[in-house]
Amino acid sequence: MFFPTAENTSLTKNDALEILDLQGDALNNLIEEAYRLRTKYKGNRVNIQLLTNVRSGNCTQNCAYCAQSRDSEAPIEKYRYVEDKKLYGDNDLVDEFHLSRHCIGLSGIRFADSDIESLAERIRKMKKNDTQICCSIGFLTEHQAKMLKEAGLNRINHNLNSSRRFYPSICTTHTYQERIDNLRMLKHIGFEICSGGIIGMGETKEDVVDMLFELKEINPESVPINFLLPVKGTRLAERDISTLTPEYCIKVLCLARLMLPKSDIRCAAGREVYFKGHEKTLFKIADSIFASGYLTEGGQSLEATFRTIEEAGFTWQVESA
Repeated sequence: MFFPTAENTSLTKNDALEILDLQGDALNNLIEEAYRLRTKYKGNRVNIQLLTNVRSGNCTQNCAYCAQSRDSEAPIEKYRYVEDKKLYGDNDLVDEFHLSRHCIGLSGIRFADSDIESLAERIRKMKKNDTQICCSIGFLTEHQAKMLKEAGLNRINHNLNSSRRFYPSICTTHTYQERIDNLRMLKHIGFEICSGGIIGMGETKEDVVDMLFELKEINPESVPINFLLPVKGTRLAERDISTLTPEYCIKVLCLARLMLPKSDIRCAAGREVYFKGHEKTLFKIADSIFASGYLTEGGQSLEATFRTIEEAGFTWQVESA
């Protein structure tokens, strides 16, 4: 099977749907084509990001998958601001191990200027070694975004999460278009963009394809693909995840690689669950992962992550900026 990519711009939605249904030798050929693109643009390196939950819980939004949402009854730790010792300690780990990026997340959708001023001051301190920093922070005003840009923030994460059609099934307290508009504003200001989605929330294959086509239009530097980890106390706690086989998850990542070959394709939440024993195949496609946890969920330790990458035949260490 011929696999159209962004290099020849001929991939259609029907092509994409066919890719999500491939089996056998055709699937093996798909993986090899994704590996060719991954090697061409990203080499043999796996970028590791460390994620710090800076503000946890008490969110006003009703996102069905999230342990921090207003409707969640998940027993998570809640705080307005993480202790500086934790924040700066994580930042030092990123520098010490030459990890590619420190990602920081703040629950909530809108922030006062005073909150952004406080965050900007902390970012200035974390940039002492020119650490690459990405922030997941909801909707910013243009003024607030420029404050963070001036402080040295490199990248902002704002996931589309799913398709425009499916989005009201998982969140009704803000719209899909608001997310698109926010990303366009951030890109216009000059931020690198990190935007991806969550697979396994009840969406169709058509929704997955539509989301990836929206992301192709945005053309983010990083595309995190999360695979649902149902959290007790959330609306999706009992979600049937039997369709999230390693083969299907691999096909989603391959499709992301074909459609956005120059972007970092990050296998984010769910990596340790859905790809256990399939790491060699995973790293043929994904060049970016998290280590040591996902906001409110645990994850593979840094040391174990290093071993996993090396045993799969890839390298994790990067040159510090």
